[in-house]
Amino acid sequence: MGTLIVLAILVLAVMGINSPGWWLLAAALIYLYVRYFRVGQGASGSSSGGGASSGSSSSTRMDSDYHAYRRRRDRLAKWERRYRRERPWNVKK
Repeated sequence: MGTLIVLAILVLAVMGINSPGWWLLAAALIYLYVRYFRVGQGASGSSSGGGASSGSSSSTRMDSDYHAYRRRRDRLAKWERRYRRERPWNVKK
């Protein structure tokens, strides 16, 4: 998705050589890309499950309230305990 948006921005920039309207459209697209797609990458994926892959990326995401924060932290702790229990030889001490 990000590749298509960047490609569209480049096309609009090339088309905007003769018309400033295309530059404005490219600027609006850059704003929307940075505002909604780039910042919210972790949030746009899956909100439940995820395991270890979402643990590191979701720490940068802000939760909507304290209860969502606690649910996310409890789920992460559960996965970490399970990982340590199933792979005791692979855990750093």
